[in-house]
Amino acid sequence: MERAREQVPTGGPDDRGPRPQESATALELLVHGVGGTTPEKMLGDPRTVRITGDDTAAVFRRAGDTDAESDPDDRHRGPVPEAYVWCNLTSGNGTRALWLLLLPFMVVNLAHWMRPTAHGRTRTVRLYGLLVRLAGLTLTVLLVAAVCEVALDLTAWQCAGTRACAGRHSWLGFLSPSFSDGGWWSRPGRRLALAALVPAALTGLLWYLSHRTWSAYESQRPLSRRPEPDEGPGRTALGRPGFWYGRRLVARLRAAHTAAGLLTIAAAVGSAAARFDRRPGGPEPLDTLGRLLEAALVAGAVAVVWVVCRRGRSENRLDQELDQHLVRRLPLAAVALLACALVYAGWERPGWESTGRLPGDATFGGLALVQGLLVITLAVVARLLHRTRPDSRAAMRGLGGPAVAMLACALGGVMSGGVSQRVSDWLDGTGTSIDGPPVLLTWQASVIPPLLVVLLVLCGWLARRTWLLRRAELPAVERDYPGELKDPQRTRRIARTRAMATLTDRGPLIVAVTSTATLLLGAGALVGALSTGRAPAQAARPAHPFVHGAAETAQALGSWLIGVGFVLFVTWGRRAYKDAAARRTIGILWDVGTFWPRAAHPFAPPCYAERAVPDLTWRMDTWTRTTGGRLVISGHSQGSVLAAAAAWQLKPSVRRRVALLTYGSPLERLYGRWFPAHFGPAALSSLHHEVDCWRNLYRRTDPIGGPVRLSGDCGPEVDREALQDPLAYGRTALHPLPAPVLGHSDYQADPAFAEERERLLARLGPGLPGPRHQVLPGGDPGDGAQGASGRSSA
Repeated sequence: MERAREQVPTGGPDDRGPRPQESATALELLVHGVGGTTPEKMLGDPRTVRITGDDTAAVFRRAGDTDAESDPDDRHRGPVPEAYVWCNLTSGNGTRALWLLLLPFMVVNLAHWMRPTAHGRTRTVRLYGLLVRLAGLTLTVLLVAAVCEVALDLTAWQCAGTRACAGRHSWLGFLSPSFSDGGWWSRPGRRLALAALVPAALTGLLWYLSHRTWSAYESQRPLSRRPEPDEGPGRTALGRPGFWYGRRLVARLRAAHTAAGLLTIAAAVGSAAARFDRRPGGPEPLDTLGRLLEAALVAGAVAVVWVVCRRGRSENRLDQELDQHLVRRLPLAAVALLACALVYAGWERPGWESTGRLPGDATFGGLALVQGLLVITLAVVARLLHRTRPDSRAAMRGLGGPAVAMLACALGGVMSGGVSQRVSDWLDGTGTSIDGPPVLLTWQASVIPPLLVVLLVLCGWLARRTWLLRRAELPAVERDYPGELKDPQRTRRIARTRAMATLTDRGPLIVAVTSTATLLLGAGALVGALSTGRAPAQAARPAHPFVHGAAETAQALGSWLIGVGFVLFVTWGRRAYKDAAARRTIGILWDVGTFWPRAAHPFAPPCYAERAVPDLTWRMDTWTRTTGGRLVISGHSQGSVLAAAAAWQLKPSVRRRVALLTYGSPLERLYGRWFPAHFGPAALSSLHHEVDCWRNLYRRTDPIGGPVRLSGDCGPEVDREALQDPLAYGRTALHPLPAPVLGHSDYQADPAFAEERERLLARLGPGLPGPRHQVLPGGDPGDGAQGASGRSSA
């Protein structure tokens, strides 16, 4: 093993040294998919050795292949397989299920990467990114404001200040002025100051997790190389040197969002005291201090917004700088303002009693209005970008990003309203002793049942379409297995699997309907809350008894649905991290979200690709430069996306030495449709021309993988005809037992896999490929890559 490690140079890709002799050794670098696996299963050998890496992600070989490069004349061994195991980047112990609580942050971060393809519209692209970052900032403020609502308003202000509510909860006795003679903490301002420690601790925890996960997952430096010309329709940002190293932006956003959270807490504490001090006859010195504090909070908010707007991602170079003064001073200034607000609120104020609610209705209403305006503006910008270069395969005609941003805001609003409503119901057993949460949050919880009705109707329509498609597939299945003794049950099972696999292609419809219904229902909730100023059941009281009953039912049912959904959400998330079968079902959506760097929200779950892509890039670059051998990178499912991203990061001279084999790949079916600016047809065509050769395998029964669908002569050259699944309809000499329907798994079991791998290795020569000419869509032939007409069909 030590000898194998010595063959990898310690320097960077630009090191100068004697060129190695061309080797006959071929390397097959295997990259697994979402479900994760072990190196023993990937390599088919119980004895494996870690060549390089650590406990988080590493490259393994079979024990007998550790010295393969030192014996290149041993040609009978075939290609040397290596397994890159990265499952620990996304799975682990059950505590990672708590990352699901950060789902709104992850979803809004996805919206940043879903922008349509645009060439030459730099300012519009920057405006798109700015709008998404502002939407992410509103989510942080919303989360902290919801915690403030629970801790400050419902608990410390309303319940602790009411005899009936505080009497049911003995742990609030020291805060209530109704018990004994009222302790030091019984003053309203001091109760608020003490309760403010809860949202402050949450904000500090988010800052810590963001900083820690970046250091653990995303701090790996990519290859240092010169940027390629970022011109032409086929260039994608994934090939830029600084794409997978967003340290500077994440640090800036982390400082801004941490400061925003702390300023939100300071405003919640200080505004209540300032409102009391501004009453007629109030103490003038405290009134002056309150106005100064509010002015400082406004200045801090302006500074936070300026930091978020000032800079986006820097991808054209490896940016290793850090805005030290900004990153350190902005959160410290917010901490200082929060301390001032706590001291100001805790000052003795005779006659101050906690009655009614804290001024939270305006806060949540303003946030909902700003989020709606941001999403609508984002939709306009996305539509303008899409019209510059229309892509018929792009999800929702370029509106996928705004729709997903709307869902992120809806998730934040539903979680805020649901948690507030459930805590209010728990504190107030009778439902009459406290006023409860702000009216808007109650309205938002009440729109959950109507939204579920819309989704149930949509699911019914999809079920009918799937049933009709299954019926249409029955004769197609019989045609695919001619001469077989027909088994109706077997035929129906295969047809049903094929029909169910097409549900993935209905994703844009599901998102479009859900986001549109959410926008309309959210607007209705905002209008109802602002116009009536009362909860839905109270607002409908003068109306018909049926309307009043429906509003009351929706209000109660929505509250309980959110509570139950929250518990199920965490439970399923924990199961997904502990159960491999559940992870394969849930994991694809989660891994799509955490594949992308944190560009819009620093508190989103960490990006595993900022570790995995540099790992693969370094391994491919150093191995090809050291040995001069042939290399095939073989990726399954999400591993194919990592393989493509790593190939884009290679220098052109190294990229031409690499062959790409993908199977069960979502490159076009998911990434190409939802992220057209980075995986659109032009980008995938460019990758096809720049690597030495590329073959893609898929099945019609696979719900995740699909064809690459390149246009012109490129398509048949990359996509093999859909593999037959199952391999045999009935019992045969080769398959005496019933062959299973494999779907997304076990592509290696198909003989076509070994056939395509051997053809790729035969296609690659031991030396450097000759000059190739490339014809990009819409471009002219150029040197440096071979077009489809100048290469054999691998």
